[in-house]
Amino acid sequence: MTHRNLAVLLGGALLLAACAPTQMIGGANPYNAGLNPAQRLTVAQPAPAAASLGLTLTSPSVANGTVLPAAQVGSGNGCTGGNLSPALSWSGAPAGTFSFALTMYDPDAPTGSGFWHWAAFNLPASTTSLPEGASSAGGLPAGTTQLNNDGGTPGYTGACPPPGDQAHRYVITLYALNTTLDLPAETRPAVLGFMLNGKVLAKTSLTAYYSR
Repeated sequence: MTHRNLAVLLGGALLLAACAPTQMIGGANPYNAGLNPAQRLTVAQPAPAAASLGLTLTSPSVANGTVLPAAQVGSGNGCTGGNLSPALSWSGAPAGTFSFALTMYDPDAPTGSGFWHWAAFNLPASTTSLPEGASSAGGLPAGTTQLNNDGGTPGYTGACPPPGDQAHRYVITLYALNTTLDLPAETRPAVLGFMLNGKVLAKTSLTAYYSR
């Protein structure tokens, strides 16, 4: 191999290395420390400035980057949590918001496609908060549709990862939409995600971690 060909190969390798994705979801968060780089790149997180556009999502019990509270952990299958959807508050919806969609997703579930814990849409544009347990206690505003979670039940189902797994991420995402959605209640959460394309004015998320 000539020196010129070797230089070309080395230059190409350096270029590929420079272009490789380096963002690690959760950064140096201790609950994320056991995840390898491929796992950390499973879910694309919204860039805080570009994607949220001032839309802010908070919770009095689920702080971003911390352990998911017991109230939001599932019940059954060896889990003994409260199985309650989290209390949430948001502000800063952009002009033209007609409705909101809300999801909670575990990208680390050993399914090959993650696990949808919650998917709701057509929350009215006037909505700015939900109480804890709203999914099952009639606390959702009129007009909201909840889909079956990946456990096959309507509404929210709490975290219940396999025992001994590394900490899973539970990503709660709020979408501000420029329309309402006409989807049947039997729609799968993944299809809802597809149907959001082209309708999202802004989105924001928070991520909690849980293992057992």
